[in-house]
Amino acid sequence: MKMNLSEKEKLIAGQSSNLEDVEKGTGIKTNKNQKLCRHNQKRISGRRKPNRAVFKNGYFNLERWKKSKYRVFPDIVQAFIDAQWRWTIIHCILTYLIIWLSFTGVWWAILELHGDFEPEHLPHAINSTEWTPCVKEIYGFTSLFLFSIEIHTTIGYGTRSITLECPSAMVTMCIESIIGTITQSFIVGIVFAKLTRPKSRAQTLLFSKKAIINQRDGNLCLIFRFGNTRKSRIIDGSVHAYLLRHSSELLENQIKLDLTLDSSENISFLFPVFAVHKIDKSSPLYSMSASDLLKAEMEIIVVFEGTIESTGQPVQVKSSYTSQEILWGHRFINMVEYRDDKRGFVIDYSKFDETNSVNTPLCSAQRLFNYYENKIKYQNAIAC
Repeated sequence: MKMNLSEKEKLIAGQSSNLEDVEKGTGIKTNKNQKLCRHNQKRISGRRKPNRAVFKNGYFNLERWKKSKYRVFPDIVQAFIDAQWRWTIIHCILTYLIIWLSFTGVWWAILELHGDFEPEHLPHAINSTEWTPCVKEIYGFTSLFLFSIEIHTTIGYGTRSITLECPSAMVTMCIESIIGTITQSFIVGIVFAKLTRPKSRAQTLLFSKKAIINQRDGNLCLIFRFGNTRKSRIIDGSVHAYLLRHSSELLENQIKLDLTLDSSENISFLFPVFAVHKIDKSSPLYSMSASDLLKAEMEIIVVFEGTIESTGQPVQVKSSYTSQEILWGHRFINMVEYRDDKRGFVIDYSKFDETNSVNTPLCSAQRLFNYYENKIKYQNAIAC
């Protein structure tokens, strides 16, 4: 349904055309250059765009803080897993370098105190003396650094080796070996967790960028679309929606919306699926018209949960729709077609977010229901 600005003001003021004409989409003259959709309409007022609790990529727009003098140490492992790959790799490299350099300093102190760096005690002069060093074939800092790497990684080339001369060197070797094993296990665990976490799989599950409202079987319905871009299946899937009204007490204004699926309750994900919320008497949108939606400060959070068939891991995807992202009087374009050359169905995900406008009553579902009820009563009265 399309209208110009003056006609929209009339609608907001309650001076709309006859409801029956509105239902048929003929009560208001259209203008091809303007749309009812809020994202295509230039705003006259300078009202700030409403904040959102959940971004389109699923991240929460929340900041947790605790007013306390005692600071809680963060979960280091979880921080590494949640960090981007480049930062995880950089931190792993820095961890190795710090350990190697730290133990190189410890080895340097042990050998310096033992006197192994005296000119007459270096490896090329040992053959002429009876001096026994703590570690064989050590010439300076570079060779000590390589020796520290060999102990940490258990390489052991055979040229540099510890002797029985220094008990402190033996203790240091044991400590570095233990720390090396723990560090490698820690890093391998982080890399494995990052590779197998369902977050990467969640990026292939899409919600439509816009939600729509149109008429189905005489009822206004809120609809959004979601799909799976991979061939691997998601089993035991379910989808939920929650309405948030933006206010100073946001957490006290959460309402769960009843959803039905176009295909079945058990999502097979063979094709993109429509989630439909029927705007009836139990819906918080029951008394909201198109003009009310334009002025509403609300957000609809959608959540999909399922299990990855190949790994058995749970996956969750979140998104949200603000009032600006709900298109009244639109319908999603069909994106599935049968291709003879492919000998099968083809899903064109380039059309995943595309919609076209359809004639839809601009009044609220409550007013539409009252109209149908009065119409039936009037017809029954005439029949009698």
